[in-house]
Amino acid sequence: MSNRAKVTSVEAIESFRNSLIIYLSKARPTLEEINTDVARTRMWVENEQRLHWEHELRRRKHRLDEAQNAFFSAQMSSLRDVTVAERQAVSKAKIAFDEAEVKLRMVKRWNREVSSQLEPLAKQLGHLHTVLASELPHSIAYLTKVIETLQDYRSASGESHKESTEATPPPAQPATKETNEPQ
Repeated sequence: MSNRAKVTSVEAIESFRNSLIIYLSKARPTLEEINTDVARTRMWVENEQRLHWEHELRRRKHRLDEAQNAFFSAQMSSLRDVTVAERQAVSKAKIAFDEAEVKLRMVKRWNREVSSQLEPLAKQLGHLHTVLASELPHSIAYLTKVIETLQDYRSASGESHKESTEATPPPAQPATKETNEPQ
């Protein structure tokens, strides 16, 4: 058995290290984009949508009140009958108001649920961020040292192998006579 290691694929380790560097360079910005999207979505649900539907509910309530007032005024007035348009306006305003109430309740429910839904995913993203920010750069540095060490070993082993082959003459070829030669 030989006491020397057979180093044949330093290039494979270099290729893996290079692939790891490329992966890291693509994964980090993607992870940051995902974190930004998650934060933006959370803010959209917790603030923007809630504020939008609260405002919309107030606006639609005001329209409903106006339509109902016009309807009741026409009902109370003995001078004219309630028109179909006034009834439709009240009905349409009531439907719009009810829709806004449903949307606001839905947004408030999402607001309560968004944290419970996002927290496990955010925790996983945090672990991945740790790997990308800390562990992978250390791994790349370690692979760089391994490659350097193996290249040094290969060059030192190649030089000592040359020295040992130069010190000993090549084995002599046994002399053979050909018996098929004409005499």
